[in-house]
Amino acid sequence: MSALQTKYRTEIVPRLKEKLGGRNVHAIPKIEKVVLSMGLGKSVGERKRLEEAVEQLSMIAGQKPRITRARRAISGFRLREGMEIGCAVTLRSKRMYEFLERLIHIVLPRVRDFRGVNGKGFDGRGNFSMGLSEQMVFPELNPDKVSFVQGMNIAVVTTAKTDDEGRQLLQEIGFPFKKE
Repeated sequence: MSALQTKYRTEIVPRLKEKLGGRNVHAIPKIEKVVLSMGLGKSVGERKRLEEAVEQLSMIAGQKPRITRARRAISGFRLREGMEIGCAVTLRSKRMYEFLERLIHIVLPRVRDFRGVNGKGFDGRGNFSMGLSEQMVFPELNPDKVSFVQGMNIAVVTTAKTDDEGRQLLQEIGFPFKKE
């Protein structure tokens, strides 16, 4: 079990139980999954960039991502239905906690001019999304082997009912939100 998972079970659940007034441990919000995705945008027709993005995302996540395809054709973007336009991976349980631990303690402090995570990334139901402008902040990637800089999205799906519950959960876990 990862250190973050142990901390969640021993320290965070009792604190959230006290703050949120929950009597049952199962009523306390928890993280269900983390979804990492890369959209390739301009390089839709370049197979090499897609393969490199898949390789990089698999090194970051620790498991092989799935290739995402366009659902419909958009002529303005030169996009046809079924074209490969990105890749995504869903992390659960042990890999999810290990990724969150690396994200909070190693990756976010390495982001240039980092002043905290924007707290406006909640969707109204307690789920949080954020983006990174480049994948090079992950220590798993060798900068010499990366031929292009690619942004990525990180979505944290929780069982929280409201944004406030989700924010409290992520703050207890250690997400460095900006001071408002």
